[in-house]
Amino acid sequence: MAVPEPGTRPRAAGERMADWADGRLPLYEAARTALRKGFPDHWSFLLGELALYSFAVLVLTGVFLTFFFDPSMAQLVYDGSYQPLRGVTMSRAYATTLELSFDVRGGLLVRQIHHWAALIFVASIAVHLLRVFLTGAFRRPREVNWAVGVTMFLLAMVEGFAGYSLPDDLLSGTGLRTAQGIMLSVPVVGTYASFLAFGGQFPGEDVLSRLYGLHILVLPGLLLALVTVHLTLIVHLKHTQWAGRGRTGRDSVGPPALPRYLAKSGGLFFLTFGVLAVLGAIGQINPVWNYGPYRADQVSTDAQPDWYVGFLEGALRLMPGAETDLLGHTVSWNPLLPAVVLPGLLFLALYAYPFAERWITPGGGERHLCDRPRDRPVRTALCVAGVTAYAVLLLAGAQDVIAYVFDLPLPPLTWALRIGLVVLPLAGFRVTRLLCLGLQEREGRWLTDGQETGEVRQSVDGGYAPRHRPLSPDRRYTALARELPGPLESEPRPDDSAPRPRVRSGRWVRWARTRLSAWYYADRAGDTLTEEQHERVLAGPTRRPEDG
Repeated sequence: MAVPEPGTRPRAAGERMADWADGRLPLYEAARTALRKGFPDHWSFLLGELALYSFAVLVLTGVFLTFFFDPSMAQLVYDGSYQPLRGVTMSRAYATTLELSFDVRGGLLVRQIHHWAALIFVASIAVHLLRVFLTGAFRRPREVNWAVGVTMFLLAMVEGFAGYSLPDDLLSGTGLRTAQGIMLSVPVVGTYASFLAFGGQFPGEDVLSRLYGLHILVLPGLLLALVTVHLTLIVHLKHTQWAGRGRTGRDSVGPPALPRYLAKSGGLFFLTFGVLAVLGAIGQINPVWNYGPYRADQVSTDAQPDWYVGFLEGALRLMPGAETDLLGHTVSWNPLLPAVVLPGLLFLALYAYPFAERWITPGGGERHLCDRPRDRPVRTALCVAGVTAYAVLLLAGAQDVIAYVFDLPLPPLTWALRIGLVVLPLAGFRVTRLLCLGLQEREGRWLTDGQETGEVRQSVDGGYAPRHRPLSPDRRYTALARELPGPLESEPRPDDSAPRPRVRSGRWVRWARTRLSAWYYADRAGDTLTEEQHERVLAGPTRRPEDG
């Protein structure tokens, strides 16, 4: 046994093991970096963690459910403990769902926690993406991380629909029938896709087993991989942060990971788990025993999917029926346009937006400070218009329930929703843009004249004037530390009669770019930083003139 030298402390076994591991892996360096990393101290940055922790709850509850659920579509006669369905022929998938709900101790609680967690998971990703969009946190160098987040949102929607379809009740079976109709609307390949998914003619024998494999293995694995990539990029690129004194584009200010932020984040996990447990205990969701087993010859009213797919249901209901014979193939525009083309264009726009905004924005370099939504009127207005259109489509997905509850005729309600889908997003865009400009102008007056106190001062000659107080240094800094770029330099409209077609084509592209930039950045109000202050406060560490 080795004797330690005089004056030295004997090392514990754990310390020796850590030294042994550090000699082969960068253990100490990684721990030092991770534990001292600064996190912005603002509630909006916890939205992504809410998605992460609801995903963890989904995995934990999903593992429990896999012990009891059988995705088989083999038929049997139910003789379980739920009396109203005894003697009814159903699939094993539906029968094991009933057993989970009524015969397995805690099964119904776990089922409902799982379903609530799925809804919150998708919702938190959506709200997190809205936060990133409104604050411009997708800008260089975070375009790839934005694409990763959009992909996670898409996979979460598919994962939710797969889990929603597994019980094989009348409601989920109606959703699968709708999905099969959407597949068949795709010209040429739609029939093959339907046969591949369902294992033959609808309803087939294999669709639930294939959805089950996707739901418990493939999609969770992809989501876990993307979460890892997402977190790795956040650590590498560092967090964005709100402008404030001591915060620039070259640093990240906030409490360290250990102990303060770890305590806050851990508390959020337990709070999320607790709220989901309470919801699962007292908030009934997806009572499959009320719907009965799926039969292709039956359908019920009030059949809507979960909220994140509700906009597709509304688009299907608002689109008029139309067909076209094209080269021997029948093209059914409903559901092709609302259920295939619309979501395809939506996600294409989400993926492309960071690059499109950069294309029409003057200057270049990295951006690490968050924009305030009021300082980007068009971007904020586009977001509001999109959310408004989604809300109209979500209402349209429940048009039969609305007509029934409020005793309204269905055709006029449908036309009102169609008109609202065009008018309301445009109105929302206009109003939001004006509100952002109004907030900028008010803040500009506060910077020059001070903020009104609500008091009136009377002068010696009898005049009255409102009393103002100057903004606090922190508020003034936040108001000034913003970037209000102007449009690109205008390009004269190309002349179609000019020679050199290659040059003319390039000029048309430049002209379109400057026109879009003028529309996007034309509205500005208030003051901003000087160029020197901009370089010191807003610009990132790699800003170079050639980045433009």
